[in-house]
Amino acid sequence: MPYRLPIVMAALLAATAVQAEERRVDVPAGRAGDAAAAIARQTGTSIVIAAPELAARRVPAIRGRYSTEEAVRRLAQAIGARPIAAGSMGWRLVADDRRAAPGRGARRASARPAAAPPAAPPPGVGTVPIVVLASKRDVQLRDYAGQITILDGDSLTLGGPVGTDRIADRVASVTSTYLGSGRNKLFIRGIADSSFTGPTQATVGQYLGDLRLSYNSPDPDLRLSDMEKVEVLEGPQGTLYGAGSLGGIIRLVPNEPEPGVTALSAGMGGSATQHGALGADLSAVMNLPLAGERATLRAVFDAESQGGYIDKPLIGRDDVNRTNIYGGRAIARLDAGGGWTVDLIGLGQWTEGKDSQYADREGPPLTRSANVTEGFDADYLQGQVVVSGRLGAARFRSSTGIVRQNLQERYDATQPDATAARLFVQDNDSRMIANETRIWQPMEDRFGWVAGASYTRSRTQLTRGFETIGPENASSTTAASTGVRNTVDELTVYGEASYRLREGLVATAGGRVTRSELGGQGEDVDQFLALLRAEVTAQRHETVFLPSVSLTASPIADTALYIKYQEGFRPGGLAIDGDFVRRFRSDRTATFEVGARHGQPGRGAFDLAGSLAFTRWRDIQADFIDPLGLPSTANIGDGQVWTATLSGGVAVTRGLRIEGGLSWNDSRIDSPQTLVSTRIGQIPNIARINVRAGFDYQRPLQGDLVLTAQGWTRYVGKSRLGIGPELGEEQGDYLDSGLTVRIGREDLGISLGISNLFDTEGNRFALGTPFEIGREQITPLRPRTFRLGLDLSF
Repeated sequence: MPYRLPIVMAALLAATAVQAEERRVDVPAGRAGDAAAAIARQTGTSIVIAAPELAARRVPAIRGRYSTEEAVRRLAQAIGARPIAAGSMGWRLVADDRRAAPGRGARRASARPAAAPPAAPPPGVGTVPIVVLASKRDVQLRDYAGQITILDGDSLTLGGPVGTDRIADRVASVTSTYLGSGRNKLFIRGIADSSFTGPTQATVGQYLGDLRLSYNSPDPDLRLSDMEKVEVLEGPQGTLYGAGSLGGIIRLVPNEPEPGVTALSAGMGGSATQHGALGADLSAVMNLPLAGERATLRAVFDAESQGGYIDKPLIGRDDVNRTNIYGGRAIARLDAGGGWTVDLIGLGQWTEGKDSQYADREGPPLTRSANVTEGFDADYLQGQVVVSGRLGAARFRSSTGIVRQNLQERYDATQPDATAARLFVQDNDSRMIANETRIWQPMEDRFGWVAGASYTRSRTQLTRGFETIGPENASSTTAASTGVRNTVDELTVYGEASYRLREGLVATAGGRVTRSELGGQGEDVDQFLALLRAEVTAQRHETVFLPSVSLTASPIADTALYIKYQEGFRPGGLAIDGDFVRRFRSDRTATFEVGARHGQPGRGAFDLAGSLAFTRWRDIQADFIDPLGLPSTANIGDGQVWTATLSGGVAVTRGLRIEGGLSWNDSRIDSPQTLVSTRIGQIPNIARINVRAGFDYQRPLQGDLVLTAQGWTRYVGKSRLGIGPELGEEQGDYLDSGLTVRIGREDLGISLGISNLFDTEGNRFALGTPFEIGREQITPLRPRTFRLGLDLSF
C-alpha cells in the first residue's frame, strides 16, 4: 500500500496542472451545447450540461487563453448555470436557482435589472475578468493604466428611459452645463472650456461603438435604452481617440443582436412633477431573426414627454418648458461565416423644448419674467456600417458612419424699455463623415497591440439672426447677424502596444499622428469687410503627434498601481468677432497621472480606486461675451489643473452594496488682458469638489418575486459660469438625489421612482439668455418628480 501513495499524489498533481494550465480557447457564439463540446475538445476535459433547456440557450463567443476552470466558468455564467467539478477531468453544469435568467437584454426590458441578486461564484471559481472595450484592444482591467468607470446598462435604466444626465449622477468626475436635453456640454476631470454651444470642439469625446457621435456639436443626449454598458474613461485620450478627448471619453456599448432569439420587451410610465406638469414615457426592445441564425434585427424605440415646471406670468402661461423626446435605434447583423459579421446601424432622436428652463434668481421660485416664447429643437441622425472578423490570431474592425445634427436655440433678446419684443435665433447645423479601421491582438501572454487609421470630415455652420415680435406675438421682421462656418478634414494613424515585463508588471506605449486641414468662412458678413480680411478664413493645416506611456504593477492579487503620461488636443477654427470672424488656435493638454485600484468594481466584497493627475493646458479655447453682447470664442492663455478622484464600493450583505465617489479639482489660468478686464482664476463650469454616494439592493420575495432598489445622492460644489467679468456669476452648491424601487418577476414588474427627493431648487447653470448678463438668472433642478412604471417581456 505505501508504494501507491506517490502514484496517487502524482496523479492528483497532474490533474491539477491540467486544470490550471492556460490553453487557447476559440468558441464562436451559438448554442451552449455546441460551445460545451468545443471547450471540452480544446481543453481535454468532459463537460455535461444537465438540462436540455440550458444546452439550447445562446451564448456569446468565448475566446482567449484560459484555464479549463475559467473557460467552464465563463460558459456557466453565460447560461445562468452553476459548474460542479465531476472528478479530476470533468464538469457538470446545473441550473443555478440563485441566479437570474441569462441574456443581454432581449428577454427583458432594458429598464430592469436581473430578477434576483447575483450569486456568489462557486468555491474555487474566480470572477470573470473585467475587459475594457474602450481600450480598443480588449485590455483586462488589471492591466489598464487609468481611471475608468463601467456602468451596467440595465442598472442605468432602472425606472424608465434616461439620457446622459444619469451618467453624471453616477460618476462624480462627470459634469454638465444643464442647458437642456440635446444642448448640454459634458466635462470630465476638470477640463472645461466654455458655457455655450459654439464653434469649439467638445472636450469630451462621445462614441457609439468605435465612431464618435459628433465632432464639435453639443451632447445629443441619446436615450440609454438597451445598452450593455457605458464606459467612462478619464483623459486625455489622445493616442487612441485623437481630437476632442482632452477630458476623456464616454463610450456607449449597445446590446448586440441575438441570433435565433425572438423576443419583445417594453416599459411604460407616467410621471408627476411637483410645482409642474404631468409626463409620460414609453420604450420597447425587439430582437427578431431574419434568416434563421444568419441575420438578426434588434430595434429600440423610445418616446418621452417631460412635464414643464417654469412659469411665465407675463404671457399668462404655466409650466412652459415641456420637453418631448422621440428616438430609436436599429442594428441588423449578418453572419458572413468564418467569424465575420456585418452590422448595419441606424439611430435617430428628435428633441423639442417648448420653452426655456431657466428662471429669475430674485423673482418668485420657478418663474421667468419674459414676454416671449423661447425654447429649442435638437435633431440627431446617424448611420453606421461595421465589418468585424478575425485575421488569424488578430482581430479586425472597420466602422464607417455619417452623422447629421441640428440644434436651433431661441433666446429672449428684448432690449430694456423696448416697445417690441425680440428673439435671438441661433442654428448650429453639423454634418460628419467618418471611418475608423483597426486591427488588434489582445494581450494573452506577454504582448498585445492595436494599430489603426481614421478619417473624419466635419462641417459645422453656425447662423444667427434677430426676430422682432409684433403685437400679440405676431412675427414681423428678421435681421441676420454674423455667423460662421468651420470645416475640418482629419486624417490619423495610431498605434499602441503593451508588454508584460514580468508577472504583475506591464509597460504600455503608443502614439498618434493627426493631420488636420482647417477651413471656413463668415456667414452674413459684409462683402467688403470679408475681402479685406480674407487671410483670416484662408485654408490652413496642422499636424500633431500625441504620445502616451504607462507602467502598471500588480504587487498583490486584485491590486494595481499605475503611472501614466498622455496628451490631447483640439484643432483651431473660426469664431464670431463682432461683424466678422476671428481665428482661434488649437489647444493642447499634457497630463501626468498616478493611481491605484483594488478589487473589481461592482463585484466582490470591496473595491477602491483613486488617482491624482496634473494637467498643463496650453492656448485654452474658451467662450466670452463680445462687445455686441454675443458669445464668442478665443484662446485665453495657458493653465494648469490638479485633479484627484476617489471611488469605491462595499458589499454590506449579499443583496446590499454601497458605493461612493469624490472628485476634487484645482485650476489656475494665466490670461492675457486683451480679452477681459480682470484676471481669470478658476476654469469655468468645474466645481472644486463633487461628491456622490449610492446603494443597490436586491432581495428575493415570495415565489419568484424580487425587490430591487437603487438610491443615490450627489453634492455639486460651487463653480464659475464663464470667462470675463460678465460671466463671473457663481453656480452649483446644491444637493441632488433619487430613489427607485421595483417589485416583480423577470417578465413583469412595477416600479416607483422619485427624483430630487428633497425638492431642492439649486442653480445648475447661472445663465439663461446672454442678453441679460447681470440680471441674475439661474437654471433650477427639476422639482421633486414621481414616476410609476410597468415593464413586461414576451
